[in-house]
Amino acid sequence: MRYYNERMETMSRGEMTALQSARLVDVVKRMYDGAPYYRAKMDEIGLRPEDIKGIEDIAKLPFTTKADLRANYPFGCFAVPKSEITRVHASSGTTGKLTVVGLTNRDIDDWAECAAGALVMAGCDKDDIGHVSYGYGLFTGGLGLHYGSEKLGSVTVPASAGNTMRQITLIKDFGATALACTPSYAMVIGEEIEKAGYDIKDFKLRVGIFGAEPWSENMKKEIERKLNITAYDIYGLSEISGPGVSMSCPYQCGLHVMEDLFYPEIVDPVTLQPVPDGTTGELVFTTLNKQGMPLIRYRTRDISALWHDKCECGRTLVRMKRVSGRTDDMLIIRGVNVFPSQIESVLMNIKEIVGSHYQIIVDRVGNLDTMEIQVELAPHAFSDEVKDVEAIRRRIEHDMMGNLGVGAKITLVSPDSLPLSEGKTVRIIDKRTI
Repeated sequence: MRYYNERMETMSRGEMTALQSARLVDVVKRMYDGAPYYRAKMDEIGLRPEDIKGIEDIAKLPFTTKADLRANYPFGCFAVPKSEITRVHASSGTTGKLTVVGLTNRDIDDWAECAAGALVMAGCDKDDIGHVSYGYGLFTGGLGLHYGSEKLGSVTVPASAGNTMRQITLIKDFGATALACTPSYAMVIGEEIEKAGYDIKDFKLRVGIFGAEPWSENMKKEIERKLNITAYDIYGLSEISGPGVSMSCPYQCGLHVMEDLFYPEIVDPVTLQPVPDGTTGELVFTTLNKQGMPLIRYRTRDISALWHDKCECGRTLVRMKRVSGRTDDMLIIRGVNVFPSQIESVLMNIKEIVGSHYQIIVDRVGNLDTMEIQVELAPHAFSDEVKDVEAIRRRIEHDMMGNLGVGAKITLVSPDSLPLSEGKTVRIIDKRTI
């Protein structure tokens, strides 16, 4: 088994706890001294930096939310003078106000190291040719994988997103061995390769590094089939760090968290109390080494679980479950909790009939919530025979009711009629008003 940083990745639990404790004490003091908004949060509950003796005290600290970051837009969450910030990234949201992140040179170096370590987990090395199809710019995806690939010494192709056929040409002609993009865009690339009449065996792709959006196990298998690769899950978020916070290994039993830099917790999203290992809840992160904009107990809204047992790959790093959705993406339909990943899982099980593109439209008629799922038929399944299409529609409705516990109207649409995504896919349109 290859490691990027074997000492860190195989550190004993006692050693890791000691390292995390020392770094937590340091980051709390730096936040208290350097970030007025966080000093106010601690003062409000009567907490002083000296009250934090180690990682065992982390539950004493207040949570940080995206609302905190937006309330201090643009630079109010920086913990160092603006003169020490060398990069800003930002992510958009439903409010229209950006969530701004500030990085120092050391922060960028740590990020590159994380991304490189993640790529090594996927079996990449300096002999690979990495094709990066994440978007570049304020979004952290493209630059993060770019840094990691270059840190390994790999040939790095900064393709960014868009112009899919040109990307396919580059992947084939350059002999790319590793593809990095969102899972939904990987599906698009695979489908376009098939439409163009290429034989995927003529490509040299062997691994895919996919993240930035929830995706199901069924979708993973379909991507692997279409692109003839092994698919790996990478996790990151702009506020904590870009891609490389955690990564799956060849044993595919969760994502290893780079916990020398990021301390993870799982809390009940309602009570905000910690939950036991293996229990699903909301993922919370504390940055342990970040300078520009450290965050303490940041509520990611991502749904996951943690395991602390040693992995077969030899890494002792805590593992997190692949993110299955977000608490703020959860739909409550007539009292039933529904996640897009559940819908996707149903649709991918009928892949011999239905294509991979879908959109969920939620509305309210009177006092009753309604859910419509628009699904593209695969080209070979589209039929002029109404009875054939109707049979497909009924089958999907039946499977949705059985798996979700709530009914949904299924609308079958022709191939390529739904909006095509080259980045993060917009799956939900919620028309309800309160």
